[in-house]
Amino acid sequence: QVQLVESGGGLVQPGGSLRLSCTASVGTLDYYAIGWFRQAPGKEREQVACISTSSRDGPTNYADSVEGRFTISRDDEKNTVYLRGNSLKSEDTAEYYCSATTPWGLTYWGQGTLVTVSS
Repeated sequence: QVQLVESGGGLVQPGGSLRLSCTASVGTLDYYAIGWFRQAPGKEREQVACISTSSRDGPTNYADSVEGRFTISRDDEKNTVYLRGNSLKSEDTAEYYCSATTPWGLTYWGQGTLVTVSS
């Protein structure tokens, strides 16, 4: 079992950057595939990025809406996965969640961290 805690959200100006962290407060992230999702008001939750369990440089995948602007990375020594973004737009405003999925398909979720892109 793993418990996830997201941090790093807040108010960001358009064109600015963010760094979100997803840390396991209980358990280890070593064998989990990690995803970052977001949900904007009135919209469905969408996957933003994901990274495999294989290694720090494991395969990653991004939604078209963030490709080239967001980067997901993991540091298993720190038990943390990061989501970095730049050139933020108002449409990036959302609650951001991380998830951890076991090789057999069990998924755990964090509570979320709010990112607001506004001047």
